Amino acid sequence: MFENLTERLGKTLKDISGRGRLTDENIKDTLREVRMALLEADVALPVVKSFIEQVKERAVGTEVSKSLNPGQVFIKIVQAELESVMGQANEGLDLASQPPAVVLMAGLQGAGKTTSVGKLARYLTDREKKKVLVVSADVYRPAAIKQLETLAAEVGVECFLSTIEQKPIDIVNAAVDHAKKKFFDVLLVDTAGRLHIDAEMMGEIKDLHQAIKPIETLFVVDAMTGQDAANTAKAFNEALPLTGVILTKTDGDARGGAALSVRHITGKPIKFLGMGEKIDALEPFHPERVASRILGMGDVLSLIEEVERKVDKDKAQRLAKKVQKGKGFDLQDFKEQLEQMRNMGGMMSMMDKLPGMGNMTAQVKDKANDKSFNQMEAIINSMTPLERAKPDIIKGSRKRRIAVGSGTQIQDVNRMLKQFTQMQKMMKKMSGGGMKKMMRNMKGMMPPGGPGGMFPPR
Repeated sequence: MFENLTERLGKTLKDISGRGRLTDENIKDTLREVRMALLEADVALPVVKSFIEQVKERAVGTEVSKSLNPGQVFIKIVQAELESVMGQANEGLDLASQPPAVVLMAGLQGAGKTTSVGKLARYLTDREKKKVLVVSADVYRPAAIKQLETLAAEVGVECFLSTIEQKPIDIVNAAVDHAKKKFFDVLLVDTAGRLHIDAEMMGEIKDLHQAIKPIETLFVVDAMTGQDAANTAKAFNEALPLTGVILTKTDGDARGGAALSVRHITGKPIKFLGMGEKIDALEPFHPERVASRILGMGDVLSLIEEVERKVDKDKAQRLAKKVQKGKGFDLQDFKEQLEQMRNMGGMMSMMDKLPGMGNMTAQVKDKANDKSFNQMEAIINSMTPLERAKPDIIKGSRKRRIAVGSGTQIQDVNRMLKQFTQMQKMMKKMSGGGMKKMMRNMKGMMPPGGPGGMFPPR
């Protein structure tokens, strides 16, 4: 998400970042470019107007003129205002109620409501350690009931069974009773969607809301609909007392207009982002981290959290001990590193979170894509255990066999072996105190105040 916006803002802010003095004229020119970048990202016009006015007001004040580095301060103002537009800080779910805490999911058909129920159930089970029950009150789509049952089984939570012959209110009341008897912490309610907003649909969901009085009412909306997402959220917010928004399909949205518009138009916080099709692809929304990514400064905190959560610590420790003892780094180790990277969403997902990577050229992005990593994995899978342990024995005839087995060319095998050798050399340097030296160097590269103080290299 925000790929196009990051590129446009990167070019614009790069010009002003090195200025020793800011004038009304160059601030005006920069803000014109920022305005165009936001409009192209499909950010709603009222949001753009308000954003530009706020930045202008702060940029022409003493805050910038008295600074030793006005250009950098201007970027900090843009970052702060981006955070403000999106809501300052993460707002989690309020589950502090007499169990079960009922969470109602609302939204249009096709927005990803049912999938989001499954993802949220996984999130609450894994990260919040809650006992979760899910139920479908969508009696108009038998497939939705079946889909939720399948997702619940995949996540490992209980699904309260319902049928299309029942009334939505009866289904949910029965689910609440069941949740109380079986001591569930949270009940997630999936509701019916429509292809457009209509009075009948709104009336039904209002009645349902009044009957069960959920502690959280989340509006699920497709990020790829741009500023229309914000307008739909506004219509729902007028009918229901929404407490937050889940923005889905953000991995397919290169513009990011919805994320920058929803909060301003509805006054409700974005609580989660759906980041892909996998059942664990739901992330809490942190405005300050998203603002940092928009400006090409990366999102180091999210990357660290992801590493903590998804990297197999036992495997990582085994490899560290092996390297420290000087036993070498072989192709099996290399394959495991590729698998760990894939578990974290792939190379591009990681690079997006690293400072300065937002301005990568298309050529660099192409070389670092996940397709090449999948190819390397296929090549290693076509090797024998002996070849993985002793890469030096891989010569002419072995290379031909490996290329045929992995559906690649001999030059692909050579390229993979070259990349492996480079990684092997790096690992060798890290053994025997090299790791500490490398960490010291990295620490020296960090700006005062840690990752949050990073700016793209100029």
